Amino acid sequence: MAGILRKPHWLKIKLDTTTDTAAVRRDLREKGLNTVCEEARCPNLHECWSHYRTATFMILGDTCTRRCRFCAVKTGKPDAPDELEPGRVAASVEKLGIRHAVITMVDRDDLADGGAKYLAATGRAIKAGNPEITVEYLSSDMMGMRDSIAELVDSGPEILGHNVETIRRLNPVIRSRSDYDRSLGFLETARTLNGTLLLKSSIMLGLGEEKAEVLETLSDLRDAGCNLVNIGQYLQPTRQHIPVKRYWRPDEFVELMKEARAMGFDHVEAGPLVRSSYHAGSQLKELLERRRNNNA
Repeated sequence: MAGILRKPHWLKIKLDTTTDTAAVRRDLREKGLNTVCEEARCPNLHECWSHYRTATFMILGDTCTRRCRFCAVKTGKPDAPDELEPGRVAASVEKLGIRHAVITMVDRDDLADGGAKYLAATGRAIKAGNPEITVEYLSSDMMGMRDSIAELVDSGPEILGHNVETIRRLNPVIRSRSDYDRSLGFLETARTLNGTLLLKSSIMLGLGEEKAEVLETLSDLRDAGCNLVNIGQYLQPTRQHIPVKRYWRPDEFVELMKEARAMGFDHVEAGPLVRSSYHAGSQLKELLERRRNNNA
């Protein structure tokens, strides 16, 4: 069809479904839990569920209060928060043997604190079950509310993430009720609250950005105190979503990774299939080992 770009060969994915995939899906269904893996139609679902036996839990329901043009999560009026959900997530983490738990959320602009209480409660519930499990949050911008960001920081995650998603110029077109500077402000506030907490963000490519604009965004993230960054290719989830303008080549991602590392990021993941929580546990393990070696 005219106007639809054909996916290049490097984006062809082999669906390697195993019994582990079924086990993860079954446990999530039994506990009534959502994952961003399914809701956002992540291309790495089978890899993560089959080989890493992990999932990115999405709390506070499956309905978002914002309507971003890149995102497949449904929009509408969400149900009231489930007070028991943090415990169910923690139980699933334990049952699946997850060592690094990634917890994300739908935007909940209908809640006075943006949902911070529930995200923090989920992290605390996981840690209460096993303090050795590392926890990573992928949070909304919390509308920039300092008290909400402080709630997340105080709950003790190893990584606190918030995605800037795209360059400044495209933010009004791509993101709903979100602001580029507010996203940077989220990271800056978290950094002032805890100077050693690992902060993470992600950028999608293929929406019409230029390389210079990507580098500017990376520089902005670094200035905001961001330690870890993921850079991946945007894939149009349905024809109702904003179309792909360009597929960046694998070698271009490699070049961006090198330039981001030169800016001082502690860890960079860059590639066509990289997503916010891609190999998140391995990232943290590698980073902590490197820090230990440097201290030694």
